[in-house]
Amino acid sequence: MELKLMMEKLEAPQTHLGLKNMIKEVDEDLDNKLSFREFLLIFRKAAAGELAEDSGLSILAHLSEIDVSTEGVKGAKTFFEAKVRAINDDNRFEAEIRQEQEAKKKEAEEQKQRRDAFKELRSAFK
Repeated sequence: MELKLMMEKLEAPQTHLGLKNMIKEVDEDLDNKLSFREFLLIFRKAAAGELAEDSGLSILAHLSEIDVSTEGVKGAKTFFEAKVRAINDDNRFEAEIRQEQEAKKKEAEEQKQRRDAFKELRSAFK
């Protein structure tokens, strides 16, 4: 759904089947989702000329390019700074998710230890 919305915002809407094919083309872990790493693979494949020209991924890659001769160096600088900020935001988001997952694991382990301790105490009264 996110890919569909993004393509619509970029004014390059895709059909449901087209979106599925786009994901399938770069989905390395076969989870039918695009991770950030797989999303970046789109641009690497586009740069290497590995995408079909009529592919939705090729359209996406071209929409995300900047022509320095048209935009000028300042436009390119702004474009790439925005990309770097987006990557840093994603890395920060991933770190926050990892911290939340670790906290949940720790909490579950502590709960298991409390349960085991309770069972041990309870067995002493039987």
